Amino acid sequence: MAEVPRIALHDGVEIPQFGFGVFQVPPEDTEQVVTLALEAGYRHIDTAAAYQNEEGVGRAIDASGLRRDEVFLTTKVFNHDHGRDRTLRALDRSLRRLGFDYVDLYLIHWPVPSKDLYVETWKTLEELRDDGRIRSIGVSNFSPDHLERLERETKTTPSVNQVELHPYFQQPELRRFHGEHGIATEAWSPLGQGHELGDDTIGAIASDHDKTPAQVMLRWHLQLGNVVIPKSVTPERIRENIDLFDFELSSDELDRLAKLDRGERLGPDPATFEAP
Repeated sequence: MAEVPRIALHDGVEIPQFGFGVFQVPPEDTEQVVTLALEAGYRHIDTAAAYQNEEGVGRAIDASGLRRDEVFLTTKVFNHDHGRDRTLRALDRSLRRLGFDYVDLYLIHWPVPSKDLYVETWKTLEELRDDGRIRSIGVSNFSPDHLERLERETKTTPSVNQVELHPYFQQPELRRFHGEHGIATEAWSPLGQGHELGDDTIGAIASDHDKTPAQVMLRWHLQLGNVVIPKSVTPERIRENIDLFDFELSSDELDRLAKLDRGERLGPDPATFEAP
């Protein structure tokens, strides 16, 4: 079983730095896929109400034989559930689907600035944390201006900001902001949706280490200090992705990878994303 390092968040909660994401895993496959991940050594599962597969995640954890406190579980409140009353009901529904009475990390999935409700939603997460139904509270896809507003108008700085991040979209300014404010950077789409696996630089580094391009990219995230949550439904890839702890990238290799940044965003822009 892989020895996955843990990162202490600013609220004292520890998060496994390497986890398993279930975005776009079909609901009917989720239980089996998460079971494979847990068997491979993953102890951090990231889901969301919007993924429509929380039930399968909960069943897999429950059937694993692991204690609930051995698995770090994240879910998220989606855009149409912003606002205090809707957020309270959204967490109730997520916990019911998961089959547990708390989650380790609850995130606001997108800021949806046009609704201007993310501050109210954040204050509701503070209440839910204080009630013991959430251990740590964070956000996803927030920009520095959104984060600064939370710091001005609420009592708590997010423990985590989960954002799109991969070698062609490295977000150095946002990562620097996170470092200055004690916010952990968590990377979604850490492999750039597969588009960067054929990159010559990544391929050459992978060859030098007798590793795959995906393993090099994931190791790069770990050495940057990111929390990373790759997704796969293939058993071999699930096991391969977590096999990262027997090699290190050199400072020269990290420099070469840093030069790959193109500012190429693959997902929606948080400033304009309006999905219901």
